[in-house]
Amino acid sequence: MTTTDKKRLDRQTMCNRLAMEFEDGWVANLGVGMPTLCSNYEYADKDIVFQSENGLIGYGPLAAEGEEHPNLVNAGVQYVTMKPGASILHHADSFTVIRGGYVDVTVLGAYEVAEHGDFANWKTLGRKGGGIGGAMDLAVGAKRVWLALEHTTRDGQPRLLNRCKLPVTAVNVVSRVVTDLGLFDITPEGFLLREIAPGFTPEEVQELTEAKLTISPDLKEFYGA
Repeated sequence: MTTTDKKRLDRQTMCNRLAMEFEDGWVANLGVGMPTLCSNYEYADKDIVFQSENGLIGYGPLAAEGEEHPNLVNAGVQYVTMKPGASILHHADSFTVIRGGYVDVTVLGAYEVAEHGDFANWKTLGRKGGGIGGAMDLAVGAKRVWLALEHTTRDGQPRLLNRCKLPVTAVNVVSRVVTDLGLFDITPEGFLLREIAPGFTPEEVQELTEAKLTISPDLKEFYGA
């Protein structure tokens, strides 16, 4: 570790780190909220095809102010740009892409994630109803499910848990998690801390985590922070 000042990661940095793991040619779906920032990452020589369940395939970064097109929005109703070769599909056909197993990775937001890969992202305690939306299709249809979320709640309670306390979206599907404190893989032994936010120690991250962490022997400061 080379940094002594504690620095929680900002949302774009968190999403950039997951985006770095995308492989050339992947079809990637980005969930509502923070995950949509993954499309802003500069992929250089990689060609990533972004798919949105509302029917866009091949969109690019979020549209700059003044360059919005009223009919081009992602699943979070944010204005996006379109890349050459992009397509607009019927809603049902877009879900056929997801259910047919053509999405290589989906990045979703979440309220909680458990050490064996369950996650909850659609209903909080005391909330009536709730909208699970396309997450249930993505969670079982995508080849990989990755999450981007804050490490703790607003009142400091951990979100990386032994077992989810909220209604789950899907079980045993999450393989990678980024939070404002680090990058984690979910392994048969639980959460593996691979990279850590600047200035934090593994012990400090463990204190803010309910589940027991395994610390990678190659642990390093968060890449790109």
